[in-house]
Amino acid sequence: MSKVDRRILKTQEALKTAVIELMTVKNFDDITLQEISDKANVSRGTIYLHYMDKYDLLDKLIEKHINELRERCEAASDLDFVTGSVIWTEYFESNYAFFSMMLASKGAPFFRSRFLEFLIEEFKDEVDITKGKNEGLNKDLVVQFVASSYVGVVEWWFTNERPVTYQVLAEQLGAL
Repeated sequence: MSKVDRRILKTQEALKTAVIELMTVKNFDDITLQEISDKANVSRGTIYLHYMDKYDLLDKLIEKHINELRERCEAASDLDFVTGSVIWTEYFESNYAFFSMMLASKGAPFFRSRFLEFLIEEFKDEVDITKGKNEGLNKDLVVQFVASSYVGVVEWWFTNERPVTYQVLAEQLGAL
């Protein structure tokens, strides 16, 4: 795999940071490419060298975080749910600006749906409907319930400015 030029990575990071910062004050749909380029201190044409439009930029930013969560899921696959949840919540904590913007604002509802789809995919293999409280339940319904609940709790955590530590959040989510 070829190495990406550091200048390209620096420009892309500046553009992603600019979008997040602008979303703290404006709805994403109201943000212009000119505002993004001004905030990132690049020309407007530079954006088009890296992304098709502002939606592509946001999509790539979301995809980066979803992929990181996916990698963390794979690393935690042999752990119990509580310990595995700490890996996620620690990532939420260390990327607070991004997740609080994506989950606690109305600026990016498409992130919420992508996050939910990701969780459904991840929880499909975790749900066991052959024993315990889940015995005999519809697997798709249980997966949808767990994933939706997880998204809701994480949204609550960001919306309320982290009322508990990420460790407590993980322990409670794991117990639930």
